[in-house]
Amino acid sequence: MYGPADLAISRRGIMAGGAATAALTTVPLVEADSALPRADPPKMTVALTVNGKHHALKLDTRTTLLDTLREHLQLTGTKKGCDHGQCGACTVIVNGQRINSCLSLALQHEGDEITTIEGLGSPDHLHPMQAAFIEHDGYQCGYCTPGQICSAVAVLDEIRRGVPSHVQADVAADPKATNLELRERMSGNICRCGAYSNILEAMEQVAGSHA
Repeated sequence: MYGPADLAISRRGIMAGGAATAALTTVPLVEADSALPRADPPKMTVALTVNGKHHALKLDTRTTLLDTLREHLQLTGTKKGCDHGQCGACTVIVNGQRINSCLSLALQHEGDEITTIEGLGSPDHLHPMQAAFIEHDGYQCGYCTPGQICSAVAVLDEIRRGVPSHVQADVAADPKATNLELRERMSGNICRCGAYSNILEAMEQVAGSHA
């Protein structure tokens, strides 16, 4: 029969053997992994037109449009917020339509016309929406403001082109820049400071001037 001492030795032996086995199997794998050659990420050349200027960039194929604008073209007005397409801080206008640039690869936009906040206006020649945001205090911390303005410009253009939304009673009718309509279309742009009412006032002013 086995006694308590025999059982104790067996448990110690099993534990020691298990540790030794783990060490023998793990260390060579780590060393082998570190010895593997690190391949450079695949790159491709993409031609973009940003704010009227043509650029040919050789990029990692995984590079987002947002990172291309910020890191490669130094257009840092476009902000990185959630990086999941949920806050709208990275909104830019591509071929007249607003997109979340954090969810779009740069390679998808070969030959596209891209407009960022820097391309809408300048300090000495503001876009009407930029001027309206200033007049109505449509920003506080300012982080989301570039995306808000780009989205607001695109929203009014959508309404002028007759693009319907699901808050319309009649989607076959021409949409109007009502408070409800603007709120619905801007719902993808989050302002953590809560300047929504001021943003809507700015949009209503610009919509009225184009009526």
